[in-house]
Amino acid sequence: MVTFLPSRPGPLADVPAFTRAIGGAESNVACTLAAAGHRARWVSRVGTDGFGDHLLDTVAAYGVDTGAVRRDPHRPTGVYFRTDADRATDAHEVVYYRAGSAASAMSPATVPYATVAGARILHLTGITAALSADCRALLHELTAPRPGRPLVSFDVNHRPALWRDGTAPEVLRELADRADLVLVGTDEAERLWGTADPAALRALLPGPAALVVKDGARTALVLERTAGPEAPAGPDVLTVVPAPRVEVVSAVGAGDAFAAGFLSGTLRGLDARARLRHGHLMAAAALTAPGDLAAPPRRARADRLAALGADAWGRLHLGPGWTSAGTEADEEVRTR
Repeated sequence: MVTFLPSRPGPLADVPAFTRAIGGAESNVACTLAAAGHRARWVSRVGTDGFGDHLLDTVAAYGVDTGAVRRDPHRPTGVYFRTDADRATDAHEVVYYRAGSAASAMSPATVPYATVAGARILHLTGITAALSADCRALLHELTAPRPGRPLVSFDVNHRPALWRDGTAPEVLRELADRADLVLVGTDEAERLWGTADPAALRALLPGPAALVVKDGARTALVLERTAGPEAPAGPDVLTVVPAPRVEVVSAVGAGDAFAAGFLSGTLRGLDARARLRHGHLMAAAALTAPGDLAAPPRRARADRLAALGADAWGRLHLGPGWTSAGTEADEEVRTR
């Protein structure tokens, strides 16, 4: 979607002007992965309007392959307006204008499986499932078990404003349980399923090989199955990594950035601790920038920070501009 960012803090009724940007969970992840040096393709639909032109041009400028994006001559590109308050607080407001949008017309008929079949990872989110019955059918199709299926990553991304029929808990649970890797925040898990306890969430979602639970500015953890889906599963391996301290400019987009960091580590074959730390670092890049998207740290720098000892990691204090502030020592990033 095209995103309109507020010119100043406060409720939407008091914001006099907005700046145009781009947003959308899946495109955010694709752009961040491409900026981090990975090959990424974004699959979607946009209108044949100027907003659609802007989206395609901007996403492509990040290095994302947009060849699978289709233009819809009958439906507009979705847009939304938001405040700059943290999404987890009552002060946050967001207004979506995407009922009947081009993206809401995605379906198994308009997005053939062949479009995504060659990927190493297929990243989906619960937002798409909320857009229409056809979109829900598409996600059900893409998460179906089949030989040679890409690793399916599913970010729950529960947006209450998009679910008015009360079906979110069961629909999102079913889709998540069909994925290989699931990311969920403790706040949305509590809203959806009445618990944020990792063990209870694992019992609710036994299907994924890996379950990532994010606890805001505090920690992130991953529960990973110790045996493959065709072998008897042993107990999960639990890895917990605290989040670094961050001077927050805007809280929006951090979840998508975390997903991109974790997926980047997955593509590179990194261990669980490194994957979680790269997720935290990508999230910190988004948190210290005003829009939904931010330039990620250079890979060499991120690798150095992810390899810090526990004490040095615990002293990290990341503020605006940290991703481009030189490449000196391993502990150069504001450890005050």
